[in-house]
Amino acid sequence: MDVSCAFPTALDSPDNIALAERLGYHRAWVYDTPQQSPDVWMTLALAAERTERIGLGPGVLVPSLRHPMVNAAATATLAALAPGRVAVAFGTGFTGRRAMGYGAIRWSYMESYIRAYRGLLRGEIVEWEGAQMRMLHPDGHAPQRPIDVPILVGALGPKGNRVARELADGLFATLQPPEFMTEHSWVAYLEWGTVLDDGEDHGSERARVTAGPGWALSLHGAYEFGGPDAVRALPGGQEWLKVVEASPQEHRHLAVHSGHCVALNAADEAAWRAGGSSTLGNVTLSGTREQVRRRIDDYRSRGVTEIVFQPCGPDIEAELERFLEACA
Repeated sequence: MDVSCAFPTALDSPDNIALAERLGYHRAWVYDTPQQSPDVWMTLALAAERTERIGLGPGVLVPSLRHPMVNAAATATLAALAPGRVAVAFGTGFTGRRAMGYGAIRWSYMESYIRAYRGLLRGEIVEWEGAQMRMLHPDGHAPQRPIDVPILVGALGPKGNRVARELADGLFATLQPPEFMTEHSWVAYLEWGTVLDDGEDHGSERARVTAGPGWALSLHGAYEFGGPDAVRALPGGQEWLKVVEASPQEHRHLAVHSGHCVALNAADEAAWRAGGSSTLGNVTLSGTREQVRRRIDDYRSRGVTEIVFQPCGPDIEAELERFLEACA
C-alpha cells in the first residue's frame, strides 16, 4: 500500500509537500475549497517547483467551479512542471460546494464533464455547453497533446462507481469505505486522525488539535446527509445543533463548514466539550501505533491501495512522522 498525504490548501502547503517528499510520502493531494483556501492549481505549481519526486494532484476537483478547458489547461501546466507526477481526482462537492450554500452536482453532469476534460487533454474537439472547442496551445504553452494524466473519481454509491469504472483510472474514497473498492486497481482512501501515545486519552488537548478537525466531519456529514435528527443521535450532537441553529437558516451552512479540516469551529468545540470526543477512534484513524496499523491492514484487505493521511495541528512534521512510523 502506498502512503500518501493530503493538505487543506493553505499558503504553507507547498512547503509541507516538500517536507512530505523528504519524509518519503508517495503523493500529496490538496483540496479544492476556494471559499477558504488559496487556489489549488497555484499551490500545486509552487509545490512542483519545490519537489522532484512526490506525486501531486488536486483531490478532489469540483467540476462546477471551473470550465473544463480551465481545468485541462491547468492540468497541462502542472504536467509540464512535474512530468510523470500528476494525477487528478474529481468529486461532486462536499465542502467545496456546500460551504457556499449549494448541493452536490449530479452524476450526469460529472460524467459529461470528465468526458469533455479527457477529450481536451487528448487534443480532440469536444462539445461543451453547445460550443465546439479544442486545446489550441502552441509549442511553449503546454505539452503536446495527448496529455496522459490518470484520473480518480470520488464515489460512495453505485452511480459514482459506474462513472469511475467507465471514465477513470481508479477511485478516491473517504468518510465511508464503499463495498465496491475491490473492483478498482487503484483506490486512494483519505483519512484524518492522529497516532496516540500509549495511554494517551482520546480527549487529550493534543488529540483535539490534531484529530479534532477530522472528527468534526462526522458531525458535518451527519447534518448534510441525515439532517438534525442524525446529529442529535451523536454524542455532543445536541450541543452542536444549538450553536448551528443560532444562525439564520440561510447562513447555517457557513456555521457548519467554517474551519473545514483545519480547526474546530464554535459548534464543533461545543460538541467536543459535551463528550463528542468519545467517538474519535471510530470516526477518524486515531489510536496507538498498533491500532492504527491494524486499521490500515483492514483497509488493505478491503481494496485500498493508497492510504492518504491529512495531518493537522501546530506540528505538521511530527504528525507526518508519527503516521509513517505507524505504517512501517
